[in-house]
Amino acid sequence: MTDTVAVRHDPSRHDRYPDALIRRLLTETKTIALVGASANPARPSWIVLKYLLSRGYDVIPVNPGLAGQMLLGKPVAARLADLPGPVDMVEIFRNSDAAGGLVDEALALPVLPKIVWMQLGVRDDAAAARAEAAGLTVVMNRCPKIEYGRISGEIGWTGVNSRILSSKRPVLGGKGVQRLTIERG
Repeated sequence: MTDTVAVRHDPSRHDRYPDALIRRLLTETKTIALVGASANPARPSWIVLKYLLSRGYDVIPVNPGLAGQMLLGKPVAARLADLPGPVDMVEIFRNSDAAGGLVDEALALPVLPKIVWMQLGVRDDAAAARAEAAGLTVVMNRCPKIEYGRISGEIGWTGVNSRILSSKRPVLGGKGVQRLTIERG
C-alpha cells in the first residue's frame, strides 16, 4: 500500500509571490481567458485586455453580456465552457464572491488551464485550495499587467519603484511608445 500525502493549502503563500515565479508564469503563458472583460475603454479590464494583447498574448475576452461580439478584434465568449480551445491562464476580473464559481468552471474544462490568476482585490482561499489540489498554480490579488510592467522594468522606467534596478537606460526602437519585455518565447 502506498502512502499519499495530501497537498495542504497554505493561504499565507498567497500574500507574496517570488519574482521568479511571476516571470516564469508570464513567460510560459501564451493564451489567456480574461473573465469579466469590458467593452468600456475606461474600465480596468479593457485596459488590461488591450495591454496583454499588445504584449503578444492571445487573450479571449469572456463576458456573457458581450458574447458573440468583437472586443479589440477578439470574439467574446459567454463563459469558460464556450472557449474555442484550451488556455494557459484563466484571469478572473470579477469580485471575490464570483471567484469560487469561476474557479469551479475552470476546473470543469476538458483541458485544465495551468494558472488561475485573480485580479487586484480578488481573493478566495477555498477556491485556490481546490485549484491547487487539481495541480493548477494560483495567483491572487495581483494584476498581470502591473506584474509584467514591474518585472520587465517598464514601470521602473516610468518612475515607479519596481525593485528591479538597471544602470542602462532603455533605447527607443523606432517611433512610438517604448515597450520593454520579459522575453517571452
